[in-house]
Amino acid sequence: MGHDHTGHWHGHAHDHARGATSTRLAIVLALTCTVMVAELIGALVSGSLALLSDAAHMFTDAAALAIALSATRLAQRPADPRRSFGYHRFEVLAAALNAVLLLLASAYILFEAVTRAIDPPPVESATMLGVAVLGLLTNLAGMWILHAGRNDNLNLRGAYLEVWSDMLGSVGVIVAALLIGATGWLWLDPLVAALIGLWVLPRSWQLLRASTHVLLEGTPEHIEMDEVEQALLREPGVSGVHELHVWSLGTAAVSLSVHVVMAEGTAHESLLARLSALLASRFHIHHSTIQLERTACAQANEPHCFDARGHGSVHSH
Repeated sequence: MGHDHTGHWHGHAHDHARGATSTRLAIVLALTCTVMVAELIGALVSGSLALLSDAAHMFTDAAALAIALSATRLAQRPADPRRSFGYHRFEVLAAALNAVLLLLASAYILFEAVTRAIDPPPVESATMLGVAVLGLLTNLAGMWILHAGRNDNLNLRGAYLEVWSDMLGSVGVIVAALLIGATGWLWLDPLVAALIGLWVLPRSWQLLRASTHVLLEGTPEHIEMDEVEQALLREPGVSGVHELHVWSLGTAAVSLSVHVVMAEGTAHESLLARLSALLASRFHIHHSTIQLERTACAQANEPHCFDARGHGSVHSH
């Protein structure tokens, strides 16, 4: 029986990536807090619900970004005897909390929009317009900063989503301010607020689903278990595969564990090296635990066993 533990998470590369993530989040957090204060003051002066809703949304964004920043820095801590996998899950927990905050903010915006639509109060469109333009410029800068790593990191993905939704909110407030100034249609203010809430809701739900999937140790979306299984079975020297599991510890750390039945006469060191290289190159799985067995799976009475021809044998205990 042999075991192979490969990967070590590509330590230096991941540390550098997380350092870049922390810097991006810190810059965007500072920008968000600045614009949030400006929008809050502008909302109080102008009486605009759309601007106030955007400020409330930016408050939750600032809290979410602060949580994401803290989680990213915690994830850089090394593993210890009590947490042998380190702190990778903090990033995923932060992303899930970000999604919950966004859902709550959206619900608040929708409630206030319905209330204001019944009896729209007057608003100062000029103040509303000026603050919204400032918010738009800041959001565009934040999106540019976060753009590079948003596809590979759930925290950056959540932060990018928050800034993107803020940007759309600023655009909506600008349009509403221009139309209110030109036509006096006060109902546009709660309408834009409601549209902001409706835009954010489904995207927040998607982020929450993705985070929950990782926390439940679901198979990463880019991994097809059948493809991994068949690739292992096609490797010379493999006669069976069982107990195959693939999961994510964090936003970029994918793990695999598997039992592989060796064909007679196969050198286990060579097979371990080939299987590890296959998983890394084809599936980008850099942390694998491979247990080699010389006993046939069917004789070992193991569940979820597949022989090299792809036939499954399940044995009850």
